[in-house]
Amino acid sequence: MTEIEIPLIDVSALRDGDSVALSRLASQIGKACRTVGFFYVANHGVPQELVDRAFAIAEDFFAAEEDIKLGALYSGTSGNRGYIPMKGESLDPGKPADLKEAFNIGLELEKDDPELLSGAMFRARNLWPNVEGFKETMLSYFRACHQLGVSLHRAFAVDLDLDPDYFSSQLDKPMAILRLLHYPPAPDHLELGQLGAGEHTDYGCVTLLATDDVGGLEVRTRQGEWLKAPHVPGTFVCNIGDCLMRWTNDTYVSTPHRVVSPPGKERFSIAFFLDPNPDAEVACLPTCRSEENPARYTPIRGDEFLLSRLQPTYEAAGLVKS
Repeated sequence: MTEIEIPLIDVSALRDGDSVALSRLASQIGKACRTVGFFYVANHGVPQELVDRAFAIAEDFFAAEEDIKLGALYSGTSGNRGYIPMKGESLDPGKPADLKEAFNIGLELEKDDPELLSGAMFRARNLWPNVEGFKETMLSYFRACHQLGVSLHRAFAVDLDLDPDYFSSQLDKPMAILRLLHYPPAPDHLELGQLGAGEHTDYGCVTLLATDDVGGLEVRTRQGEWLKAPHVPGTFVCNIGDCLMRWTNDTYVSTPHRVVSPPGKERFSIAFFLDPNPDAEVACLPTCRSEENPARYTPIRGDEFLLSRLQPTYEAAGLVKS
């Protein structure tokens, strides 16, 4: 199995305010989004101390007693928050449940938020476990990744010949999820086709993944070959999700990937999934269609699209019922 050639891109130009530098960066990012669909993000501005603290607290949570974890049990797909137990998810619904446990944190809403009070889909209170420093650290991490994700969309917009702020108003109150992940050491005997995380594409616009040095992430090439995506210290692994692929009329590609847990080692990672606002209209961008290349998808609301992708994942593992 070969090492994948995922480009490593310095994104400091996102913070420099230099339009020429932003244009050069947009071209680099756009090339990656059109080909492999993955790239490493370096000089991203998220403090390493914050990343390290989030990993340490995530490890504390997953090592906690079951009653602490189950006290914040997953709220269901319409809320998409809380603890997902081991084997509570099947990212590849046709295969056995994934060998991992997770914890989802969404946008923190005020108690009097109208969407929260009305019970709107994907508008729910976060579930906070009784682990010291958990809430404060994870909210700081969420905010930092949200800011970076919105900034990356400025580069996407420039690459797609749109105004740099084209996506901003559709990402200011997103259905984003910060997800803590723990993969135990792979057992000697697995069910046929069982993995740490089954083959899947991500559902949203863009994913920012921080990994430990254990490895296990694999990306499928256009030729169908599985290639390892190695850990690169100080970076995020960034990839395009299905929502942005749909928005760009398949100009950008959402690439299948999986996690193969190494034997004898436990693995931790933290993913930030940036989905748009619930009421964002995901319709073919004007610069991504033409007479020769008409729109391939009908317009859809952001929340309706996300629900259509989440539901099969948890139904297959039996965590929620249709």
